[in-house]
Amino acid sequence: MKTITLNNGVEMPALGLGVFQTPPGETRDAVATALAAGYRHIDTAAAYGNEPQVGEAVHASGLDRSQVFLETKIWISDYGYEETLHGFDKSAGKLGVEQIDLLILHQALPSAFERTLDAYRALETLLEDGKVRAIGVSNFMVEHLTNLLERATVVPAVNQIECHPYFSQPQVQDFGARHGIVTQAWSPIGGITFYRDGNHRSTLDDPVITSIAASHEKSPAQVMLRWGLQHGRSVIPKSTKPSRINENIGVFDFELTGGELAAIDRLDTGRRGGPEPEAITLESFGRHIPEAR
Repeated sequence: MKTITLNNGVEMPALGLGVFQTPPGETRDAVATALAAGYRHIDTAAAYGNEPQVGEAVHASGLDRSQVFLETKIWISDYGYEETLHGFDKSAGKLGVEQIDLLILHQALPSAFERTLDAYRALETLLEDGKVRAIGVSNFMVEHLTNLLERATVVPAVNQIECHPYFSQPQVQDFGARHGIVTQAWSPIGGITFYRDGNHRSTLDDPVITSIAASHEKSPAQVMLRWGLQHGRSVIPKSTKPSRINENIGVFDFELTGGELAAIDRLDTGRRGGPEPEAITLESFGRHIPEAR
């Protein structure tokens, strides 16, 4: 497994399993399958409602805790300094761990950015206290990152954003690279969109990607994951199917050429599949995050 060295020296497996929208009952089996296949990085979130099942699968795997990199996210409803400290307690309790490897803020909250800054200050405290090994953000645009860096004492290690061949956000990536922030791609094979030029064609059927895949005797999904990895990104594909989980980790035995990377780069439509970051408000997206049992 290839690793990425974060800006504080922590080694993070470059490829992980995402469990967004994975029902709790399926999460346990998906994580168990992934760990058996060689995954050592699991990405979850308080808002996903499946942190307990991730923890159960990790503890049942027989792997030492130090062998599995656990990443989770604080939801906007728990922003604020004291609220975010408690958000850590809830997530750690559900995961069944004392230390979380990477803890990030799930979204910027533009309508209450002071609250976002207070939440990040709590992450800095958790890092200083050794309760987390690295901290970061998710879905932060250049303006959000700029405002954060003006006040933060710790540069985020990671910014997890929507990033796939049809929407790669180069400006956000470039800003992160200049400041030592690793781009982590959610929906790295474009599953959130499955569109191009309005015709709803899936990235998996894109002729550029399928042609490259055929030349390497790989699947289109493997090509897209390899594209992300070769650009220095972390990728966290999501699947509950054992065959797909096993397929998605088989991306370390081939390499795309510079021309192939450039051809995939040119597929960017500039069209976001997820919600607009500026539209995130507590009124529209707030939800109660339960306590750990």
